[in-house]
Amino acid sequence: MREKQVLQNRELKKLGLGGEVDLHVSEVPVEYQTVQSLVPSLWKKHHPLLVVHVGVSGMATTVTLEKCGRNHGYKGLDNSSFCPDSQCCIVGGPDCINSVIDMESVCKRVTSSGLGVAVSVSKDAGRYLCDFTYYTSLYLSHGRSAFVHVPPLGKPYSGEDLGRALQAIIQEMLELLDQAEEKIHCQQHFH
Repeated sequence: MREKQVLQNRELKKLGLGGEVDLHVSEVPVEYQTVQSLVPSLWKKHHPLLVVHVGVSGMATTVTLEKCGRNHGYKGLDNSSFCPDSQCCIVGGPDCINSVIDMESVCKRVTSSGLGVAVSVSKDAGRYLCDFTYYTSLYLSHGRSAFVHVPPLGKPYSGEDLGRALQAIIQEMLELLDQAEEKIHCQQHFH
């Protein structure tokens, strides 16, 4: 899983996101405790406008945009044979946190762009490390995070296909964030 993940990250890095976007790519190990320390440190270090997590799912047949992260139900052991005693991400945190990004809108825009990669939307990131990472990131960022599940390489898409799809998806997400910011500025201006 990790090799495939790195390959897509490499493809995305090669493509970039346009001259105005500063893209940082980090690999997150499949370990609860590492997620709990690494994700906050990435937010502190980079102060990003948006964090987009990408994970490989053996069950995915499309590039899948996850709408939300869940706090409870983490019973599966990680790569270090560890599982949180509380079986949750943030003790006392809300059950579910939605991304501020409208995933249906991103899905429609990317699908209509004729990229040749199927994109869908999901409300369940799977209650394992992907979901755990997403919830942690959503909690820290007040929703300014996204999670994209991709199918394994060659089932049916190549690394290049997935790189192009991620580029298009993230560009749409940034565009939507821009529009939301403008709307907020306008509303503040007229009050």
